[in-house]
Amino acid sequence: MSKFLNLATAGVLIVMAAPAFAESYGLGREALPEEIAAWDLDVSPDGTGLPPGSGSVEDGEAIFAEACGACHGVFAEGVGNWPKLAGGDGTLANEDPVKTVGSYWPYLSTTFDYVHRSMPFGNAQSLTADEVYAITAYILYSNFIVEDDFVLSNDNFTEVEMPNADGFFVDDRAETEYPIWSGEPCMQNCKDSVEITMRATVLDVTPEETAEEAAPAAEEAAAEPAPEAAVEETAAVDPELAAAGEKVFRKCSACHQVGEGAKNRAGPQLNGIVGRDIGGVDGFRYSGTMADHGGVWDEATLAAFLADPRGTFKGTKMAFAGLKKEDDVAAVIAYLKDASANAN
Repeated sequence: MSKFLNLATAGVLIVMAAPAFAESYGLGREALPEEIAAWDLDVSPDGTGLPPGSGSVEDGEAIFAEACGACHGVFAEGVGNWPKLAGGDGTLANEDPVKTVGSYWPYLSTTFDYVHRSMPFGNAQSLTADEVYAITAYILYSNFIVEDDFVLSNDNFTEVEMPNADGFFVDDRAETEYPIWSGEPCMQNCKDSVEITMRATVLDVTPEETAEEAAPAAEEAAAEPAPEAAVEETAAVDPELAAAGEKVFRKCSACHQVGEGAKNRAGPQLNGIVGRDIGGVDGFRYSGTMADHGGVWDEATLAAFLADPRGTFKGTKMAFAGLKKEDDVAAVIAYLKDASANAN
């Protein structure tokens, strides 16, 4: 009981003391300049607030893989329910748009500010300004906004043009709409007639795709050109080796598909990869290094790339470190051959 009496007494004292703090509550102190600076990190679209520094796509790739890839994927494609930072081109008009840095965000400053202020998750503000510039550059590259040799800095920051910069408009509802709803509300006989347009029993926030809706997608898939036939003939694949390769290929399946119905994802589809032109999948946007390389994916080149992607093609967009075991490389190649053959 004494506890409640004490609380009540304290309340009375506060009420009695209130007049003494008519102009000030007398609590705390003014923040020190260094304390304000620790939180005053915002960067404006015009570059105001940017710290001096710079970072390249190449450096950003390694930093992003280490500091961000666990949640956002090594290609910024997102992992699980963590946000995608790349992709989504042309989806904003869809029923389920993919809103990423490249498809949706109008200002690059939003990306820099958020990474600088809040990332990595659980270790915010541990990155240097140069590291944030590098990560931002890599995110731009992952969205095909800059090339692989790009270096972002406080000097050229405002020169970067975001794809959706013109996709927003000024919120003028205070002038155009608020006056409409500021009058006296209608409480009865507000409409001449009432029409029921939908019943709750048939509503579904996640409706299944109907046959009519699925038809265009099926027609589009049927119209896609078949993968190019392999140039060189290959020997029969060892089933056991291919089965082992299927297990290893799980490391690749987040970005690549192979087999019947395979499509381009973060990486190109791999049907007919052995014997296919390097950078030869129509419709996939390769890095400049891969697109301009020329040549054919023979088994030796493919094996070298699987073992050390960035060492084989410097500047490749693929950030995967490579398969360390020769047996795994051989098994994956066998699986790619087998899956491609079964897809035909």
